[in-house]
Amino acid sequence: MNDVRTAPLGAWSPSLDAPKEAAPAMMTSSPPAEAPVAAAGQIPQTTELAAHLAARLCHDFISPASAIMSGVDLLSDPTAQDMRDDALNLISASARKLTDMLAFARVAFGASATAETFDCEALKTLTEGVFAHVRPNLSWQVSLPTLQKPAARAILNMAQIAASALPTGGIAEAQAYNDETHTRITLDARGLRARLRPEVIDGLRGLPLAEGLGGHWVQAYYLNALVTAAGGRCDVTISEERVLLRADLPR
Repeated sequence: MNDVRTAPLGAWSPSLDAPKEAAPAMMTSSPPAEAPVAAAGQIPQTTELAAHLAARLCHDFISPASAIMSGVDLLSDPTAQDMRDDALNLISASARKLTDMLAFARVAFGASATAETFDCEALKTLTEGVFAHVRPNLSWQVSLPTLQKPAARAILNMAQIAASALPTGGIAEAQAYNDETHTRITLDARGLRARLRPEVIDGLRGLPLAEGLGGHWVQAYYLNALVTAAGGRCDVTISEERVLLRADLPR
């Protein structure tokens, strides 16, 4: 029998379930009383959260930046001129990764524009940029032309969390649709050893970091905060070789 765990922000409305595929059986529970809940329209602003976000972004950027510098050092080394082509390839690949990660983070975490809606093709391009540097593949099944800013940020963060849930590869399928009152987003990550770290599950529930790595926790916590601030809710279902992330935001 499959092990199914959920980390709901609140009870999920059955009327908003995606029609294409029924979700796995779920065991839902209300959030713990001590879970911090943001006021509507307000993302928690704390120095600790800012520090964790900064550390997470530095972690994402330092690897390609360091690789670029390694390539530059090889080009500057007169004894390593036979490795010039390798150095140029390393610089090119690392520069592309750094550019992709910066473009993604600018929208997913930053105030990248004053516009309140984002083109879904542009969001797809940003997400593909991240998936170009990880093992799992992206299946973008979003037919909506645009998403409002909270939903746009949510789908980007959900996609990156879904990618991290597939350490040995697999498929992360993104879907989004509107009903009369809500925008519903799902990221269905399927693959061998699909899993989420305990600190990620805690972050999705809005719990403070207890144990584990802050870089993994903070993105999930941030996702919870921005969805809650928009008046929505999110949850996750984990079953055998599958992690299903869901977010429900009012339009």
